[in-house]
Amino acid sequence: MSRALAVIGAGAWGTALASLLAGKGERVRLWAFEPEVAAGIAAAHENKLYLPGVALPAALEPTTSLEEAVFGVEAVIFVVPSHAAAKVAAALAPHLPAGAPVITATKGIEPAKLRLMSALLEETLPPSRGPVFALSGPSFAVEVCKHLPTAVVLAGPSGPQASALQSLLMSPTFRVYLSEDRCGVELGGALKNVVAVAAGIVDGLGLGHNTRAALITRGLAEMVRLGVAMGADPRTFAGLSGMGDLVLTCTGALSRNRSVGVQIGQGRKLADILAGARTVAEGVGTAKVALALAERHQVEMPIVREVCAVLFDGKDPKRAAMDLMERAARPELDRA
Repeated sequence: MSRALAVIGAGAWGTALASLLAGKGERVRLWAFEPEVAAGIAAAHENKLYLPGVALPAALEPTTSLEEAVFGVEAVIFVVPSHAAAKVAAALAPHLPAGAPVITATKGIEPAKLRLMSALLEETLPPSRGPVFALSGPSFAVEVCKHLPTAVVLAGPSGPQASALQSLLMSPTFRVYLSEDRCGVELGGALKNVVAVAAGIVDGLGLGHNTRAALITRGLAEMVRLGVAMGADPRTFAGLSGMGDLVLTCTGALSRNRSVGVQIGQGRKLADILAGARTVAEGVGTAKVALALAERHQVEMPIVREVCAVLFDGKDPKRAAMDLMERAARPELDRA
């Protein structure tokens, strides 16, 4: 028997998740901020703005009304960019059905209060809601829509509801693992975008494979340090939402965050790059948030610091790379 579900956010990733569920026979309403996106999905079964060329199930129901999107649903998947998440969550709150679990699939951190998306949702949505889970892992939206094998992790409180949501999301080509480390899963999904910007800068500068491999590895070390300071299980970062998503986003040609970094390394200005982009590169905003969290928790994150200097302070990318290389010698497994 099909279930009524809502996906809030019709970017590429939200559309892919809605398509996945509708393709399984679930009754899915997809909330879009842009009226033209909803109209295009209704008329042509295609999200031409964020996922062009991908045919969507005819049964997928687009809407621009949050009230309509969540009316009577059994679960909600929240896929709103981090910079807009607080506003959308507040608008969603009066309409959320009691008991409905919420899954955040946003790979970012709220910039205003430095909150993980799960914390934002728990504090904004009414207490009558169900538990909040986090979904993350190496998953380019277009490849999910093409039914290419993908594995992700769903994190939240253990029990029958977690198992039910795991089953809901699973398909022959979309494998879902469970975790209780929601903090680690969310941090992995957000912080890897910052490292991907750095990896793109390395590629844009033409610094080679050795440099990129070192950058990814040391970037992971920074992710683990901040995660442990914030209460995450360090083992989570060796999994799908950590190393898995990090490798994909730092090396895959479809990575928006890596693409921004490549262009920075090639000499383009951030303002010009962002002015011509319709899709969100979460790593740009997350870089500032990550640096603020590092300072709050007294954690050394030199790669994050240099990314911020390049993106926001006009530092030359080559100089940033050399400053990382010329830092004082230290053991590999120390705190910096």
